[in-house]
Order: sequence, then C-alpha cells, then structure tokens
Amino acid sequence: MALILHAGKTNKNAFKTLIAAEYSGVQVELAQNFEMGVSNKTPEFIKMNPIGKVPVLETPDGPIFESNAIARYVARLKSDNPLCGSSLTECAHVEQWIDFASLEVDANILNWFRLRMGHTVYLPPAEEAAISALKRGLGALNTYLASNTYLVGHAVTLADIIMTCNLYLGFTRLMSTSFTSEFPHVERYFWTMVNQANFSKILGEVKQTEKVPPVQSTKKPSPPKEAAKPKPKDEPKKEAKKEPAKPKEEAGEEEEEAPKPKPKNSLDLLPPSKMILDEWKRLYSNTKTNFREVAIKGFWDMYDPEGYSLWFCDYKYNDENTVSFVTMNKVGGFLQRMDLARKYAFGKMLVIGAEAPFKVKGLWLFRGQEIPQFVIDECYDMELYDWRKVDLTDEAQKERVNQMIEDQEPFEGEPLLDAKCFK
Repeated sequence: MALILHAGKTNKNAFKTLIAAEYSGVQVELAQNFEMGVSNKTPEFIKMNPIGKVPVLETPDGPIFESNAIARYVARLKSDNPLCGSSLTECAHVEQWIDFASLEVDANILNWFRLRMGHTVYLPPAEEAAISALKRGLGALNTYLASNTYLVGHAVTLADIIMTCNLYLGFTRLMSTSFTSEFPHVERYFWTMVNQANFSKILGEVKQTEKVPPVQSTKKPSPPKEAAKPKPKDEPKKEAKKEPAKPKEEAGEEEEEAPKPKPKNSLDLLPPSKMILDEWKRLYSNTKTNFREVAIKGFWDMYDPEGYSLWFCDYKYNDENTVSFVTMNKVGGFLQRMDLARKYAFGKMLVIGAEAPFKVKGLWLFRGQEIPQFVIDECYDMELYDWRKVDLTDEAQKERVNQMIEDQEPFEGEPLLDAKCFK
C-alpha cells in the first residue's frame, strides 16, 4: 500500500520526503485535492496532527508529522539505506547536519521570509538580525563545503536532501545571486544537488530569485476592518465578502503561498533606452586592467542621460560611524535591502577615512530621471542619506563619478577603508 503524504504540491517540507522516497524506492503519493487552509483544518486531519500543520504522512501503523521525522521514516523503510549513513559515525554526522539545516539555515530563512511576506510585523532590526544569523550559518556551511562535495561521505545522504530543501525557499524566494555570491561553495552545492535526477524529478526546474520581494503589509490588521462593516444597507457587499476564503493561503505554512502575479513596474513602461544596464555591469565586472580607458570610457559611451540619472548620496550621521566593521556592516545591509532595485540600478558605496568617525558616500545610477518611488517606499535606508543629482555639465562632478566608479584612492584626500559595488 502506498504511503499518503498530506501537503501541497509546492511545500518544500514535502519535497524532503518525496526525494528520499525516490532514492529509497519507496512509493509515496500526495493526498488528492489537498487544499492548504481547508484540508488541514478538518477533524480528520486534526486527528493526525493536533496542531494542523503539514506535512503529515499516513502509514499503515498510524500518522507521522514533522517533515524531518517523515523523511527519516521513509529512508529507514529500506534496510541499510546509505541515505542514513554507512557507519555509526556517519549516522551521527547525518543527524548533525539535519539539525544544522533546521536550526541555522531553515529557521533563519523562515524568520526573514515571514517578515517580508507580512506574516509578522516588519521591523528592520528584526530583518537585520535574521539576515545576520542566516549569513553566519551559510558562512559556516560554505567553509565546510570548500573541501567537501556532500555533507557526509562521498554520496547523497538524507542530510543533503534536507539541507537542499531548506535552502530551496531561500534561493527561490529571498536570496538573489548578489546575496549568495558571498557563499560560492554553497551555491555550487545547491545547484549540484537540485540537478541530481532524483531531486529534479520532484523539484522540476529551479530558478533563483532575481531580488528580495518587497515588504508586504502585515495580515493582522485586516480582521478589524472586516468587523467594522455593520451597515445592513451593504447587502450587495456581503456577496463580495465571499473573499474570506483568502485566509486559506495565509493560514498555511509559508512555503505554501503561491507567488502572486506582480504588477508591472512603472520603470518598465519608460521608453526604451540605448543603455543596456546588464552590458555596463558586465563591462565593469570583466575589466581587470586599464580601468579608466576601458570601463570608464565604456560607461560614458553607453550612458543615456534621457533614460538614466546619476545621484550622489552622503550618509547624514557620519559622526556615529565610530567602529569600522559596524560601519561596513551598515553599508552591506543597505545594499542588501536595495536588492529590489537590482534590475534598475547600479551603485558604488565608499567607506572613507583612516580612523573614526568614518564617512560613507555613494554614487547611484537609476533608471529614469528620479530616484524610483518604490525604492524610497521600500528601502528605509534611503532617508538616512542626503541625495543630489549629478550635474553632467559640471566636469568636476563627472570626474567625481569616475573616481567613485573606479574606487580611486585617496578619495577626496582620504584613504578608502572599504568600497562596495551594487550590480
């Protein structure tokens, strides 16, 4: 008899079991017509898992919940399954990495995801804490993977399956290439795993997100609005009030939410520009010598003053920049939150000075003639800087642009502590 897995088709926690089943030759079927927020609220489901979460595996001996436990159960149905490790030590290492994947990777990705998706009140410090904790975990994983193809031994184990499925939400919804490029061995590992036959059979084609999703408003404030409609007159509106089915998706786990079609960005509606931003970014990245003659000249040859605008920014509170690594982290956080503008912007951020307080100055290229409104609305760091448009008729300002693009040192008479690029 096939085992029945109760979960939605896009649930990354269900993927763990389905991939383990492929490796183990175990038949697992997804429950038919499962609807998150409906199926998991029925009395029958609550009997299987009193908390109503998915996935749940229905077995001849009773239900099992918690995704890692389900994946372990399926793997152990095959005797001496190498997925579980080939020795006592390997078994312990598999368990070790499963715990790491859950506590250091999954927990922090979910914390970040909940903040962005409006499942909890968005607070910038909370997001910074989640990202910082995630980077710490990914940094440790990256170090280990620098000399290891798999987490345990020389073949895929359950640890790899669970780690990859936990990374899946991050790669597909939150972590763009600018974020993951800091962890090249994690990148290599993830793409190696998802392209294994048994993984790709379940996951299909995996595409990395291009940007961090914009912050969505929290869902908590909406119930009071429903309650504040006592007018008997509004009978027709009660028809439209069939919308309460919406909480279905919200009530489920984060991974169940299907991405909603995004409205076209207003910048996509601007007249075509002769400047192709990706071509400039490639030229910048690939120019290793004669930077002035190649990259800077190439920039001005490409630059379209009608389709793009250049902006200088200066941090308003430089007197607070008394610790070098804190200042650099502050700039790094700003660039991370600017990820939503990656398709429409290029930037250079310089941390200047040999000793505290350090100055932070930037140069930004934006599509259009103004700083995009969605960037101002979504990235709270914008208000921490003074912004001024570059006057292209002023040769001194144009030369300042050149110096900032090429990280010229000294810059305005002071050494560079750090230079970061947003591309």
